[in-house]
Amino acid sequence: MRLLDRYIIREYIKTFLIIIFAFSVLFLVVDISDRLPRLIRKSADTEDIILFFVLRLPYLFVLTSPVIVLLSGLFLMNTLSKYNESIAIRGAGISVIRMVTPLFWIGFLFSIFMLVTGDHYLPQAEEYRDYIYQEKIKGQKVEDKKMRSHIHYLGSDNNLYYIGFFDGYRNLLKTIDITTFQAFTGEITRKITSSNAFWQNDEWVFYDCYIRNFDKGEFISAVFRDSTIIPEVNVTPQDFIKSAKKPLSMSYFELKEYIERLKKIGENYNKELVELNLKLSFPFANLIILLFCVPLVSASTRGKGRGLIFGIGLLVCFLYLSALRICQSLGYNGLLSPIIAAWLPNLVFIGIGIFFLIKAEI
Repeated sequence: MRLLDRYIIREYIKTFLIIIFAFSVLFLVVDISDRLPRLIRKSADTEDIILFFVLRLPYLFVLTSPVIVLLSGLFLMNTLSKYNESIAIRGAGISVIRMVTPLFWIGFLFSIFMLVTGDHYLPQAEEYRDYIYQEKIKGQKVEDKKMRSHIHYLGSDNNLYYIGFFDGYRNLLKTIDITTFQAFTGEITRKITSSNAFWQNDEWVFYDCYIRNFDKGEFISAVFRDSTIIPEVNVTPQDFIKSAKKPLSMSYFELKEYIERLKKIGENYNKELVELNLKLSFPFANLIILLFCVPLVSASTRGKGRGLIFGIGLLVCFLYLSALRICQSLGYNGLLSPIIAAWLPNLVFIGIGIFFLIKAEI
């Protein structure tokens, strides 16, 4: 590794650590000022209060990482430009792109690190933080997702399901109504009602089951069975259990599995699918955003030139986060594909960043 690479990496990491420490302290001060009086009124233990605030730091780290990465790069580039180090480096025949290559490696490795943090450590921290707040501080029990009532969903083969009650502890369904209809005409072709069903040997066994058949909307026959199996009912007890976790508190594979369950029981999963793609796209903002600190290298050594580009860099970071939230909202409401909603800001801003990088080289 060249001496120049070691110098840039060392200065960048030093600046990065200072900024992240300052952000953490500022965030904790604001959060404590806002929430501490309410926690004290609930007679929370000191240990629980400390954990409640400390466990928020991974969320802060992930959320503000693009801003911290950009600020660190801007301060470093500003220093190189201010003391004419960038001019000396370029005068030695080293291009701007080669000079900032160590930063891009740092950005890439940091993006991978944030990907792991957001998928592993952040969900654990948020889950335990919710547990502390709901159960230990507020004294409330977490909603039991294994007991549900009045479940409606559209299954395969044009089957419309109604489940009066689901008991996930005994794998029991009560008051079941399954209506089969033709997709184009909407006419009912079969209606199944059952008092209850048990999950046995990896399949549902329906008891006290009436099967009524229709032709062109007219009743033609009925069959009663004490117990029977309906092959097209392909959902499992786990599919009925709504996750008690928020998407933020799930890992990538947990959220992916949860989406598959939502698909099977016909529930809307746009929000979850957007969050799934964001778990992959957002960490790479830390690499993309570094492109916008490069123009500061070639700025005039006068304070106004550097200050203007510094302000533009922060504005770009704000615009990126705003665009991300707008696309996220459009994805939630189905106005954008979840994949596009998660990756569009990255694609747009990487294009703009490459343009700035080329301009700085010229």
